[in-house]
Amino acid sequence: MSDKVKENMDVIGADGVHVGTVDRVEGNRIKLKKSDSFGHHEGHHHYIEMGFVAGVEGDKVRLSANADIAVTLEEEKSGRPVDL
Repeated sequence: MSDKVKENMDVIGADGVHVGTVDRVEGNRIKLKKSDSFGHHEGHHHYIEMGFVAGVEGDKVRLSANADIAVTLEEEKSGRPVDL
């Protein structure tokens, strides 16, 4: 699945709501662009585990959780959860 995820793809929740934009894939995580951090902890990258990806549809990466849940699954570079 990670080979289908490309830079600048929209990352959306299962509900179709925008969560972020792909910067790149690092290991088994999607690195989101700093400038598009869904309003939380702007100025640095957040990551989403590939295990939360339900599929790639055109230029969108669809997650298995709705956007409001997906942002709680974001991680810091260290792998620690983002403090909301």
